[in-house]
Amino acid sequence: MTKQIIRTDQAPRAIGTYSQAVRSDRTVYLSGQIPLVPETMELIAGDMGAQIRRVFDNLRAVAQAAGGDLTEIVKLNVFLIDLDDFTLVNQIMAEYFQEPYPARAVIGVAALPKGARVEMDAILVLE
Repeated sequence: MTKQIIRTDQAPRAIGTYSQAVRSDRTVYLSGQIPLVPETMELIAGDMGAQIRRVFDNLRAVAQAAGGDLTEIVKLNVFLIDLDDFTLVNQIMAEYFQEPYPARAVIGVAALPKGARVEMDAILVLE
């Protein structure tokens, strides 16, 4: 098995002992992204909509660094502090994805790093 580490300055750098993504053959495993602004490593200012969009933008940057895009995501995991934000995630996800949508799980959690309200990770398969 070959393993390639994916890294880009267009997404937040890892804040722990992990890589932004790891590619093995055509499959890319994207680590969890929270709504950090890559240049400042601070949470984006604004409402929950801004946080969700920032997370999708971060995922897109890592996917592109791996040679893909959001369209190649086959599995998306969404972690929310408040499951009342589920509808908003669906609305904003429709701005970034078209059918056929990836498989997805939405999970309520007690806390996320740096006080974020949303985190997402993904698996993509390159064409």
